[in-house]
Amino acid sequence: MNAFKKSLVVTSMALTLPLASNVAQAYEVSANVTIASDYRFRGISQNDTEIALQGGFDIAFDNGLYVGTWGSQVDFNDPDSSDAGLELDYYFGYGGNLTEEISYDVGYLYYDYPGSDATEFHLTGKRDLDYQEFYGSLSYLGGTLGFAYSDDYFLETGEFWYLYADYGFELPHGFSLGFHVGYNDFENKSTDSDPKDAEEAFLTDGEDSYTDYSVTLGKSWQGLDFALSWIDTNLDDEECFNTSWCDSTLLFSISKSM
Repeated sequence: MNAFKKSLVVTSMALTLPLASNVAQAYEVSANVTIASDYRFRGISQNDTEIALQGGFDIAFDNGLYVGTWGSQVDFNDPDSSDAGLELDYYFGYGGNLTEEISYDVGYLYYDYPGSDATEFHLTGKRDLDYQEFYGSLSYLGGTLGFAYSDDYFLETGEFWYLYADYGFELPHGFSLGFHVGYNDFENKSTDSDPKDAEEAFLTDGEDSYTDYSVTLGKSWQGLDFALSWIDTNLDDEECFNTSWCDSTLLFSISKSM
């Protein structure tokens, strides 16, 4: 799993290990599976605050190129939706080192919701769920600064920028501690004077941006990766589609790398 995708699902702690490679060691294949008490993406529940099964598969080449896919159960709990029950992400990218201590990662990621081409969600009219993002990051020692950009975000809600910072370090007895903060910026808000722009807003109650936070304690034991995360946003229920999906939560996950 590439560095950016790990930051998207930091609560899963789905670390990857080599599974197979050819004789020349030109590539490595890895896979992981996770069960989590919720699927939180950028602080917002994607599975109606219920348990989610997740997993991924990656191929990393010695020249820095990689390609992979990752999936999770989703549930947006909307009677007008087309019953999206699965998210599948497809991505490819390139990573390497600028110096011995500074590394980089750039790539492309497509979010697919099979069998759910459109939904009404909290908007008027049908909107497509699928969307694409371009991403990049720089890492130094235990810290990472990164971004993601979409030309037309989830539910066709216009341009979107995501800026984030991560920092993690090892603790005694095999524990690890990770910190994350992300800023989400949307092109439109529901109070825009142009009715078309207002209709295409992602958030409700006039918001066009928010911040998400998380702190994750991790531990590997008996071949499994355990994680306990505190996740929160600065959105209230009215700004978060009139749901509790953006509220503070403790998320627990168990992962297995293969």
